[in-house]
Amino acid sequence: MISSIEQTLLHEAQPLSGADDDYDGLLDLVGDASVVLLGEASHGTHEFYRERARITRRLIEERGFRGVAVEADWPDAYRVNRYVHAAADDADAEEALRGFRRFPTWMWRNAEMLDFVGWLRDHNERAGFARGASFFGLDLYSLNSSVAEVIAYLERVDPAAAERARERYACFEQFGGEQAYGRAATLGIGESCRQGVVAQLTELQRLGNAYLRRDGVAAEDEQFYAEQNARLVASAEEYYRSMFGEPASSWNLRDRHMADTLGRLAHHLSRYGEPPKLVVWEHNSHIGDARMTEMSGRGELNVGQLARQRWPEQVALVGFTTYSGTVTAASSWDAPAERKRVRPALQESYECLFHELGKPRFFLDLVSGDAAQALAEPRLERAIGVIYRPETERASHYFFAHLAGQFDAVIHIDETRAVEPLERTAGWEVGEPPETYPSAL
Repeated sequence: MISSIEQTLLHEAQPLSGADDDYDGLLDLVGDASVVLLGEASHGTHEFYRERARITRRLIEERGFRGVAVEADWPDAYRVNRYVHAAADDADAEEALRGFRRFPTWMWRNAEMLDFVGWLRDHNERAGFARGASFFGLDLYSLNSSVAEVIAYLERVDPAAAERARERYACFEQFGGEQAYGRAATLGIGESCRQGVVAQLTELQRLGNAYLRRDGVAAEDEQFYAEQNARLVASAEEYYRSMFGEPASSWNLRDRHMADTLGRLAHHLSRYGEPPKLVVWEHNSHIGDARMTEMSGRGELNVGQLARQRWPEQVALVGFTTYSGTVTAASSWDAPAERKRVRPALQESYECLFHELGKPRFFLDLVSGDAAQALAEPRLERAIGVIYRPETERASHYFFAHLAGQFDAVIHIDETRAVEPLERTAGWEVGEPPETYPSAL
């Protein structure tokens, strides 16, 4: 027998068939919002990338969105940005994506991203500079790469300043890596690099106008890029020092950095005229309002919460869910990518509730209509990151949430498949065999 909740959801769920008008309802919900955050329930699902790309293309073409900001390192994403604006030496989209060398490479070096970056380049060539769209990274893991980019920029515009930067950043060399630095700083071993990285950021900001006067307006993007790299080094230094303390502290520092970067991007792009509109691609755990999940009880915030607080009435948060299928993920950090089978969702979860509706793909508006009221009670929600451990699934991948407060809309795709990495490992090619019962077989 169908419950009243299921009846409401069946009535309001808008099926997705692959047609051009699939997301008309979502664009109506977005309205005049200037920031649209598109999530994912895992970092390795083909359909999540594909549907985010479909939505983003419509937002760029029909609503004038000017930038895509993703959960990726700033310098790696900026290489892609140069390519999509025909300002790089990279011959094609695959080459432009080669900057993504850090684990997990499949997040951005995958077949769907190859297609989307190629589309962005084609769109910009058709639309011209004034209506083109840019591509940016929001994350802060690229301490060493960003150090190198700051020095390279200064070597071009101010060699003496480059030497000062090299001396300040040399502090990190004694530790042999970002995490080693964080551990040593936490234990009070060795010199803290904080003073030097802050001094470098302050100097670059102070001298920025002089560099622009020297090189003209065409240098604004590169100055902004370099300054953001210096700011990232300062944030990353603090992040790696905090990661061996309270988990909430490092999580909050990272998400504040991403939200701050989003704000700076909006300000930077606004110099071309009207306030820009930005699309954000991040995991559900970053873009769903943390106040509506277990995260809040742990003292954690996230980009979605900060966006709602900083830009009220200008933000739309869209989550993604799936019931079962396969996913590209690793078994531990820095381990090879594998194609893993995603277990059917737990009975008490939103994913299972959506599965029981019998609709393979649908969009659900959680702002208007009765769906929000039907989903008022908290349920379990699944989150798969770059690591998937099905053997400890309840403890490792589920948390309680109020979905209708967490997101403005949700897109459910009942059965999904693993995103295809551009570099396939043996573990990914073989994949994980289907579960067989009894377990002794």
